[in-house]
Amino acid sequence: MFENLEKFIEYIEKERKYSDKTVEAYQNDISDFVTFLEGLSLDYLKVGYDGVRLWIVELSEQGLTNRSINRKTSALSSFYKFLLKIEVVDTNPLFLHKSLKVEKKLQLPFSLKEIDAVRAMFEGKDDFDSLRDLVVVEMLYCLGLRRAELVALEVEDVDFYLHQVRVYGKGAKERIVPMLSELEQLLKKYLDVRRIVLADKGEIKALLTNNSGKKIDEMLVYRIINGYFSNTTTKEKKSPHMLRHSFATHLLEGGADINSIKELMGHESLSTTQAYAQINLSELKKVYQSSHPRGRNNKK
Repeated sequence: MFENLEKFIEYIEKERKYSDKTVEAYQNDISDFVTFLEGLSLDYLKVGYDGVRLWIVELSEQGLTNRSINRKTSALSSFYKFLLKIEVVDTNPLFLHKSLKVEKKLQLPFSLKEIDAVRAMFEGKDDFDSLRDLVVVEMLYCLGLRRAELVALEVEDVDFYLHQVRVYGKGAKERIVPMLSELEQLLKKYLDVRRIVLADKGEIKALLTNNSGKKIDEMLVYRIINGYFSNTTTKEKKSPHMLRHSFATHLLEGGADINSIKELMGHESLSTTQAYAQINLSELKKVYQSSHPRGRNNKK
């Protein structure tokens, strides 16, 4: 099993360009499935859908949500598709599997008032950590970045001359995102302080670091956002992704074209971007009511 799993991991790392986090999750999910089968004296190369279904039942009894189970079966299906491709198996036991139904939760983005309240917390603070944390908040919100994209940024990715930032998204795909002048000024201030703090550390490529020059990780980004927004909002979810969500929603509310937002966010499919438009439904109803002739007539 290990040989086939190693080949699959190499495939999704080098050819599919999956993130380290995704690769680790896939490896764990597949290993867990094989271990489960071994407990039933079943061979993963010969197992049918009945074995998969037993695993799903086991996961459900462990208390996993349908969303988590779907993620695991998706990883498993990708593994068997790969085994088919390299002719190790003849069939994919998940070929006819249908994802479990998942209740769609509408996650509300941070409001502009909540974001401004966080910004106000940094007023008068010019130390390295404070400026770095504010840059994290502002780059997530002003550029609509994913957490992994943010921590991967290097100093050379910021172009002050062209007022833009080069971002490497999923699958190492490059996109260019315009930079607002307010963000530019903040970045210049941060880099000036960073230059002094890290003066004796040599050349450091990473844009966002700790005061020792080490690149920050995704967990620190989460702690920064969760920590500050816990003081300004009662929303259940206070993650970096909610600032990306706010970026898209506020652009829509400002009248931006959804195709333009798609490009800025690095989405492959327009349907992914349209999910953010659902938040704008109440605003859309107001526009519809005030703009449609029948709606206007009702106000007379």
